[in-house]
Amino acid sequence: MMNDIIADGLTRIRNASMRKLETTQLLHSKLMEDVLKVLEQKGYIEGFKVIEDGNKKFINVTLKYDENGDSVINELTRVSKPGRRVYKGYQDIKRFKNGFGTLVVSTNKGVLPNDEAYRLKVGGEVICSIW
Repeated sequence: MMNDIIADGLTRIRNASMRKLETTQLLHSKLMEDVLKVLEQKGYIEGFKVIEDGNKKFINVTLKYDENGDSVINELTRVSKPGRRVYKGYQDIKRFKNGFGTLVVSTNKGVLPNDEAYRLKVGGEVICSIW
């Protein structure tokens, strides 16, 4: 049994990008789907597709690489974990890595990138950081 599907999904993406794979398959959850929407919106992945196999669901993620064949993702880290939740107010998530990185924040308005959460003046649980 797996406790943290988000950490597993982020690790699968990180490993696939290090191996320069075109796609990778993740376990499905609504939160993982929302995190992938943010990553796609910010340009860190090409896209994703939910696949149903009987009563199980998977997510196929298409990774993104630059013109030199290097991964667009430099670092992908899980911030809030099941054993230690991390919550921040909107003032604390204004900028990450001088604007080059993105924090994915779960707010009462949905899962948002840090710049949009700051614009809406909502804080929440910091799920992961990427740059």
